[in-house]
Amino acid sequence: MKTIRLLFAACAAAAVATAAPPAALAQDFPSRPITLVVGYPPGGGADAIGRLIAQKLGETLNASVVVDNRPGFSGNIGAQYVAKAAPDGHTLLAAPWTTYAINSILYGKARVGYDLAQDFSPVSVIGYQPMVLMVNPEVPARSVAELVAYAKSRPGKLSFGSTGPGSLEHIAGEMFNRATGAAMVHVPYRGSGPAMTDLMGGQIQVYFATAPTVVANLGTGRIRPLMVTTTERNVALPDLPTPKEAGVENFEVRSSYGLLAPAKTPAPVIRQLNEAMVKVLGSAEVKDKFRGLGIDAASSPPQEVATRIKADFVKWERVIRDQNIKTDN
Repeated sequence: MKTIRLLFAACAAAAVATAAPPAALAQDFPSRPITLVVGYPPGGGADAIGRLIAQKLGETLNASVVVDNRPGFSGNIGAQYVAKAAPDGHTLLAAPWTTYAINSILYGKARVGYDLAQDFSPVSVIGYQPMVLMVNPEVPARSVAELVAYAKSRPGKLSFGSTGPGSLEHIAGEMFNRATGAAMVHVPYRGSGPAMTDLMGGQIQVYFATAPTVVANLGTGRIRPLMVTTTERNVALPDLPTPKEAGVENFEVRSSYGLLAPAKTPAPVIRQLNEAMVKVLGSAEVKDKFRGLGIDAASSPPQEVATRIKADFVKWERVIRDQNIKTDN
C-alpha cells in the first residue's frame, strides 16, 4: 500500500510538473534572446519599423531582441517561419498584416503556408502608414495628372514595381491603373530595397512605396514623390496631395502593422509582450521617430489586432473581386 501511495504521489507530482511549463515560462520570460522576424530585406520600410521596435522592446524587457530578415514571396517566407516556430514568445513577427491578408485572399492557405487568423497569437498593433506614389525623375511628370497623361500616351511602356505578386504595392498599382487608365506593367521584386534600387536606376519608372521607404530616400534626388494614398495628408510628407486632391477618385490604400507570435503562445507571455509594446509605442521618442517616418504609432489590446485583421479580409476581398486583380498581372 505504501508503494502504491508513493507511486500515486509521484504521478501527481509529474502531472503538476507537466501542467507547470506555461506559468513557469511566463515567469522566466524572456529566458533567451528574442528573434523579431521581418519578411523583407534590409533597407525598406518594414525593416525600419522592425529595427526600431526590436531596439525599444529589448530595452523595455531588458533582453536582447534581434532582427532576422527573411525576405521572399511578398513577406510570406518570414510569416511561414514564425507560424511554425515554438510558441514560447521568443520568435515574433513584425507583420504588415494588410499585405498578409491580401496574400491569403489571392493565394489561399495552401500556397502562403499559414492561416493568418489561426496560426498566430496577436500581441499588439504597431501602427499605420500610407503608401506613396513616386516616379523616377527621368519621367517628365511633376503631378499625378501629368503621370497619367504620360502613361496613357505610352500604353504598356511604363512599369511599376512591388515587393511581390499580391503585395500591397502590387494591389495599389493595379488599383491606380483601373482608377486612371494608366495601363502600367507590374514588375515584382523580393522587397522594397531592390525595388527602390531599380526605381532610382530607371529600370522601373513608378513605385508605390511605404512612407518610411520614401522618407529614407528623399535626400538622394533620385525619386520624385507625387501623392500619398490615404484620405489625409501625412505629417512627414505634408506637401504631397491625397488621391482626391490629385484627381484620383475612390482610391485609398493604407498599410497596417502589428506584432504577432505563433499560435498557442501562453497568455501570460502575450500579456507581458503586450504590456511592453504599450510602453514602447506610448513613449514620446518612438512616436516622434515613427512620425518622422510617416507612421502613426498605435498600440492596442491583442484582440483589437484580430478584429482589424478580420476587417481587412472583408475590405480587400471586395477590392480584389471588384477590381478583378490577379497574381499574374
